[in-house]
Amino acid sequence: MQGAHAGPAAAAGSSFHAALRILPAVQRQAMFEIYGFCRAVDDIADGDAPHAERLAALEAWRDDIAACYADTPPATLHSLHAQIRAFNLQQPDFVAVIDGMTMDVEQDIRAPDAATLDLYCDRVASAVGRLAVRVFGLEESCGIALAHHLGRALQLTNILRDIDEDAAIGRLYLPAQALAAAGIPAELAAGAPQAVVTHAAIGQACALLAQEAQAHYDQAYAIMARCPARLVRSPRIMAEVYHRILVRLRAQGWRAPRRRVRLPRAQLLWIVLRHAIG
Repeated sequence: MQGAHAGPAAAAGSSFHAALRILPAVQRQAMFEIYGFCRAVDDIADGDAPHAERLAALEAWRDDIAACYADTPPATLHSLHAQIRAFNLQQPDFVAVIDGMTMDVEQDIRAPDAATLDLYCDRVASAVGRLAVRVFGLEESCGIALAHHLGRALQLTNILRDIDEDAAIGRLYLPAQALAAAGIPAELAAGAPQAVVTHAAIGQACALLAQEAQAHYDQAYAIMARCPARLVRSPRIMAEVYHRILVRLRAQGWRAPRRRVRLPRAQLLWIVLRHAIG
C-alpha cells in the first residue's frame, strides 16, 4: 500500500494490530471488522483500475453499508453488521471514509487549500476514529474530540512521512498555504509534485505542517489524560507510535534525498507492553 491517502487504520499495519491485541476479544473483533472495511475501500482507491471502475466499486460499498443499516447486509458483511449493531456504529462515519477515498479517485490531490486538507483528514482518519471510540467505550463528547485531534495528528504524520511515495503517483498533500510560505511557486505545486518534494525549501513547508500535527497530538494527549486509562490504551499506543515517527521526521528534516522513517520493532513492542500493563 502506497501513499499518505491511506487513513491510519489502513496504513499503520503492525502498529495498528499491536494496539488492538491488548483489547478484550469482543472489542478486538469489532476493530478488525472496521479495519477490514478501511483496507477494502483503500485498496480500491489505490488500485490500478480505471477511474470509472474504482468509483463504481466505492459506490457499491455505499450500497452495502446502506444495506447493513437496513438490516439486509450482504453475506460477506454479516460480521460487520453485527458489530454495527453491538457498538452503535454510525453510518455517516462509514460513508465519510468512502467519501475520503472518492476524493483521491476523482482527481489527484495536489497542494489542497487548508479547508480541503482538513476535510480529507476528517474523512480518511477522524471518521475511523469516531467508529473506534465507540468500540473503546468512550463517552461520546470526549470520544468525538479525541477522534478529531488524534485522527488529524496521525494523518498529517502519514503525509509528512510519505511525501516521496505520494509524489511518485502524482499526489501532493502538503497544503498550498505552507508551500506558499516556503516560497514554492503555486504553478509548480499544481503541476509537478516530484519537483516540489525535491525543492530546496521543502523542509520549511513540511515544518509548518509538522507544527500543526504536533498541536493535534497535544490536544489528543490532553483529552486522553481526562479519560479512564483502561479505555484509551489502544489510542495511546497509536498516538505514541506515530508521534515518535513525527519526532524522528522533524529531527531528520525533509531535505532530499530522504530516508523513510520507521519505528524499530523492539521499540514498538516496548510501547505496547508498557501500555498493556500500565
